[in-house]
Amino acid sequence: MSRKTVQLHIPLGNEVLDLRAGDQVELSGTVYTARDEAHIRMQKEGIPFDPKGAVIYHCGPIVQDNRILAAGPTTSARMNDLSGFLIERGVRGIIGKGGMGVAVRGQLRNRGVYFAFTGGCAALASSHMTLKGVLFEDLGMAEAVWVIELDRLPLVVGIDAHGNDIFDAARTHAAEAFRKFSRSKGPGSPG
Repeated sequence: MSRKTVQLHIPLGNEVLDLRAGDQVELSGTVYTARDEAHIRMQKEGIPFDPKGAVIYHCGPIVQDNRILAAGPTTSARMNDLSGFLIERGVRGIIGKGGMGVAVRGQLRNRGVYFAFTGGCAALASSHMTLKGVLFEDLGMAEAVWVIELDRLPLVVGIDAHGNDIFDAARTHAAEAFRKFSRSKGPGSPG
């Protein structure tokens, strides 16, 4: 059964509440990159953009001559303890790799979604991006907040607004498969 790709445009609204974990989307509009230092700065000094309906991309892009050369996702779990205030202020989407923790899954419930982008595809990501500006430039290239216009960036809903999480489901499936495999071998069985 093939799924239809959902077209989304930022700022996001209640349409994200209809998405389900595993849905394929193409996202267009303005996103803001943010890693650890940017999150900490925003907590201390305030969010330098309107967070209502916004999307944060866990990314430290490579930028040269006002162009994004590569923009692969950062491991999102690094921001588990830093993301709640953004969601509370109205951020509706987070893009990254590897999923996020149970607390963030709870914070996203009835509010927003986590979009997964495959690590190692930095050039693919940048081919869907146009650089629009930079905030907190003093943090350096990797940690600054880059303002980026997306044109149909392909993503998968990793965590939906109902608490469903493809990463948690994959971990559970892998653990069950390992238990079955271990039982089938039994103690002292040749590998």
